[in-house]
Amino acid sequence: MDNPSFISAADAFPDWRDDVLMGTPPILFPVADSSSTLSRLEIGPGLVTLIGGAPGAGKTAFVNQIVVDALRLTNSLRAVICNIEMTPAVLLNRQLARLSGIDLQTIRYRQFGNEHSSRLEAGLNTLEGIGERLAFCQPPYDLGNVAATADAFGGNLIVLDYIQRIAPPGEHNDKRGSVDACMNFIRQFSDFGVAVIVVAAVSRTKDSKGRSSYDAEGLSLASFRESSELEFGADDAFILARTSEQQVLLKHLKARHSEPCNHLMDFDGALQRFTPVASSENQSNGQQGSRFNVSAL
Repeated sequence: MDNPSFISAADAFPDWRDDVLMGTPPILFPVADSSSTLSRLEIGPGLVTLIGGAPGAGKTAFVNQIVVDALRLTNSLRAVICNIEMTPAVLLNRQLARLSGIDLQTIRYRQFGNEHSSRLEAGLNTLEGIGERLAFCQPPYDLGNVAATADAFGGNLIVLDYIQRIAPPGEHNDKRGSVDACMNFIRQFSDFGVAVIVVAAVSRTKDSKGRSSYDAEGLSLASFRESSELEFGADDAFILARTSEQQVLLKHLKARHSEPCNHLMDFDGALQRFTPVASSENQSNGQQGSRFNVSAL
């Protein structure tokens, strides 16, 4: 190459030193109360967060929980959700169940009684309070429409659920090429100061007996389906994996700017609610003995 491009550490040092001594910390959108271990999740401008999991692991429920709570905790936040499988009404039903404590079946079939009235009103008021700052993409489910929606709505948080079904601009030979292109465009979103949460499918792995499964121990960065660009382009990468009928582990597989931290959570399917539990799983990866005080949202 005739014209190499580089900067020496000596040239980079003055600006970096000034930033260390007088700069401001990165902007982050809290996604949970400070007493919850989930408050350690870094969602913010310029960051791409990848969340994968097997079918039925709770990816959509978890992502919508943290997005709605982020909207509750940051009044300047405006979120755009592109979900290719569920209508806005279905997603709102789920959040109403979580916020009201009324089971999802009762909400879906509108079988309310007098005993539900105060909780129903509280949940509806909470969702109405964030309604002006939450938008749902409608077809076509492609990145062009997502970008146009975010521009028109003023969205500074974008959720793509899920990436293997959202089309990028242009023609691509196969699914892998399509996902590669998606991640390239997503990084451009983040370069403009938008926070992006990417939901992705994962592939089965072999368990200790050679059987194909979604075993929590076997799932890794290599499990994300279709493309290595997914984990390469993400600042943080997580996989949700069931460890029992009631519990899931949020495995923190990649952390570009911080220390990885796993989160063991109870999942109440009737209420679509994740609650971190006090456990040795809720600790920095590779670090022993660190525990956190946990309380439900």
